[in-house]
Amino acid sequence: MGPSTALGGAAPARAGLAHKNGALGSCSSFILKTSPRVGCSSHRVRASIASSPQKQYSPKTPAVKSGEEVRIAVLGASGYTGAEIVRLLANHPQFRITVMTADRKAGEQFGSVFPHLITQDLPNLVAVKDADFSKVDAVFCCLPHGTTQEIIRDLPQQLKIVDLSADFRLRDINEYAEWYGHAHRAPELQEEAVYGLTEVLRDEIRNARLVANPGCYPTSIQLPLVPLIKAKLIKLSNIIIDAKSGVTGAGRGAKEANLYTEIAEGIHAYGIKGHRHVPEVEQGLSDAAESKVTISFTPNLICMKRGMQSTMFVEMAPGVTVSDLYEHLKSTYEGEEFVKLLNGSNVPHTRHVVGSNYCFMNVFEDRIPGRAIIISVIDNLVKGASGQAVQNLNLMMGLPENTGLQYQPLFP
Repeated sequence: MGPSTALGGAAPARAGLAHKNGALGSCSSFILKTSPRVGCSSHRVRASIASSPQKQYSPKTPAVKSGEEVRIAVLGASGYTGAEIVRLLANHPQFRITVMTADRKAGEQFGSVFPHLITQDLPNLVAVKDADFSKVDAVFCCLPHGTTQEIIRDLPQQLKIVDLSADFRLRDINEYAEWYGHAHRAPELQEEAVYGLTEVLRDEIRNARLVANPGCYPTSIQLPLVPLIKAKLIKLSNIIIDAKSGVTGAGRGAKEANLYTEIAEGIHAYGIKGHRHVPEVEQGLSDAAESKVTISFTPNLICMKRGMQSTMFVEMAPGVTVSDLYEHLKSTYEGEEFVKLLNGSNVPHTRHVVGSNYCFMNVFEDRIPGRAIIISVIDNLVKGASGQAVQNLNLMMGLPENTGLQYQPLFP
């Protein structure tokens, strides 16, 4: 089966398409309008775990002052990630939505598309071609992959952009063409894009104009594995990952494979030979290792609305113990608000992160000597998509990155 672009889906036959890189796009400052809204809560400034290869960035963003309004456009607002952006920003003291697009729902009120958000004071939906960006400071792009590159290329250059599609995640445009079946349509922007795994690359994100928000599976996998690989605590070979996602990860589009009778009372493996999130994960792990890392990855669709669990089977480096892995993750994420290492033998469960921007993880000893099992859970729509996007834009605007994200998980 092949769920939608949100989950990545199986890769098409690799065509080996190539496209020449262009020049780096220009960046300029943005304009803010003052609003009487309240300021935001405090947050400890953290350093990045790792850095990506050398890039050029826009000039450092001046911090947005308390009460200063940032005007937001949400492109693709009729999908699940767009709706989740709206839900999260309802609690944000400084981000205000001024433009919302949804081509097939143009002219409709947002509350008629998502009745659970009918209480919000929002503009009507418009087609992208009719959107007025003259009163916008930043954009969340929630459009399907393959549609985003040309749209973002044509946006005003002063806008800060977080793209939730896969269109700018892979640095190598030839690799993008192989996995997504068409040449990259904005190679000059690809050189500018910064990968947005917040806890790992926040220093780069802070100074970016265009951020490629990570996929849901790659987020849940890289957060535990990147620090362990960087510290050389696990071997680079024989990394096996079994991951499971709720159905919202497959998007909101009507597809036979996602009908209730097709997915109920079962679990469905898909993309077994080549899921599109594989090169994204391998890119991040290879950066951490400073050498090529190849993984064995099997995604599964499970009959629940939200949630994602990644179970990672790794081989430890000689002389390394499970306790060493645990202590390194503990020191890495100590003080992080949204990544939590559980105590003792507590097992992370998806139901304990629903509706929140948290990633819960823990490390367990395998019965096979020298191996360990790592379990990581997130809400695929929040930390795996819209929550991390808000976290990234907070950084890009010079705000505490937890602003508007302090929702606690929904349980039961």
